[in-house]
Amino acid sequence: MDKKTVIVAVLGSQLDQGRGDGRWARWRPTVAICQHEDMIVDRLELAVQAEYTELAEIVVDDIRAVSPETEIRVHVLEQEDPWDFEEVYAGFHEWSATMDLDPGRDDVLVSITTGTHVAQICLFLLTESRHLPGRLLQCSPPRKRVPNALGELSIIDLDLSRYDRIASRFVREQEQGLEFLKSGIQTKSDSFNNLIERIEQVAVRSRDPMLLTGPTGAGKSQLARRVYELKIARHQIAGKFVEINCATIRGDAAMSALFGHVSGAFTGAARDRAGLLRAADGGVLFLDEIGELGLDEQAMLLRAIEEKRFLPVGSDNEEASDFQLIAGTNLDLNLAVRCGEFREDLLARINLWTFRLLSLAERREDIEPNVDYELDQFARRTGRRLSFNREARDHFLQFAARRSSTWNGNFRDLNAAIVRMGTLASGGRVGATEVREEITRLRDSWSGGQPVAGDTVAVLATVLSAEEIDELDRFDRSQLADVIRVCQANGSLSAAGRELFSVSRLRKRSSNDADRLRKYLARFGLDWSRVHPAGP
Repeated sequence: MDKKTVIVAVLGSQLDQGRGDGRWARWRPTVAICQHEDMIVDRLELAVQAEYTELAEIVVDDIRAVSPETEIRVHVLEQEDPWDFEEVYAGFHEWSATMDLDPGRDDVLVSITTGTHVAQICLFLLTESRHLPGRLLQCSPPRKRVPNALGELSIIDLDLSRYDRIASRFVREQEQGLEFLKSGIQTKSDSFNNLIERIEQVAVRSRDPMLLTGPTGAGKSQLARRVYELKIARHQIAGKFVEINCATIRGDAAMSALFGHVSGAFTGAARDRAGLLRAADGGVLFLDEIGELGLDEQAMLLRAIEEKRFLPVGSDNEEASDFQLIAGTNLDLNLAVRCGEFREDLLARINLWTFRLLSLAERREDIEPNVDYELDQFARRTGRRLSFNREARDHFLQFAARRSSTWNGNFRDLNAAIVRMGTLASGGRVGATEVREEITRLRDSWSGGQPVAGDTVAVLATVLSAEEIDELDRFDRSQLADVIRVCQANGSLSAAGRELFSVSRLRKRSSNDADRLRKYLARFGLDWSRVHPAGP
């Protein structure tokens, strides 16, 4: 079924004027719309200011004369000041709710040719928001002064995805935003790139709280600042970026730091303090390690997020602050809720957009571009150009990509490694010596100098080389690490065997546990002398 053409328009107090027979030689947009032979207008929804009802009668009669098939519905709007945006928008908004407009049935065209500039802006906004479910109609007068000329009609669809050049600009803008959030690093991890793409979409479209989770050193603080800088660049906010690590504040100090205080609120409060929430008004407040906040601070923060108001310590007068919250944590906040250490209602409020940042070990394909980034950062900080020779670079990258390289401190470990090698490198050139020293230093720091219970790779590293560990399947690594722990905790091969095979040996009349263990270790090229420091 063909759709009905419905025009939504405002009577033009000047452009639609015309009296006597001479009016037909004059271009009158609202009448001309209904005269075009290639567009049959089935219905006209016409808004009229109360003082122009006489003009409206003339225009309606003329439209009926030239387009008798057009149904005309006149809406008289009582407006004291047609240039008052709030009054005009409210009136048009109410009018839009009374119109019977069905996008499935009607092709709605909203004319923005007549009416005050304020009226045209309001019609545009209502069309963009889909309160008026249609497209814009722009009428232009005849190019030449020809009697009875109707002018031209142009239809503008606000669905910008329909415009190739505009859509391509949006794509380029998004690509620039993604590159900015990644600090210009050409990351290769699909998981990370998909995550950053989603963060970019949310960052430019929403001011709701964001929660960044992930291990320490994964880059939560840097990403939060990048989100802020992206919003500044897009002119979405104008305030400051305010950051605090919640693990560093407790008790009155936490309350005061966040919400401020008045003079005399507590011992040592000699003068008023505005607090971080006030400082972040109009900007972004980044609360790192939000799980470390006390329950009282959590309750006040929840109210500040929801109502944009809070009470400074010791004050009876509320303060206001409109900030966007970005929170960071390496804790399991759901577990903290179950343990009574984090408020469930606050988690529900900040959990709207939650993004888990990947550890460096989960993004091994991104180690090389991040090494290049750290080299550039070193040069910026020190003014000294830094690079690797080829052999040293290959050696370090191979080490960094191994599964045995745990990168416990994530990108902080990588940054520290580059800084140390760059500081020791002669002539700004990192060689094999610096790389070997750094690999030893990193391995020692990850193991703490000794096997760590539960740290499979660290235990294996006490008896196997990194290359040997990398050749093991995950299943074998876990099983072998447990065997090595037992061997290192017992004084003999037989004692270790009895502990390892304590269940199965009960099912046999005789058993040689030591021989079973010896054969198992031999599968991996090991013997008792290698797995136990005391030897046989």
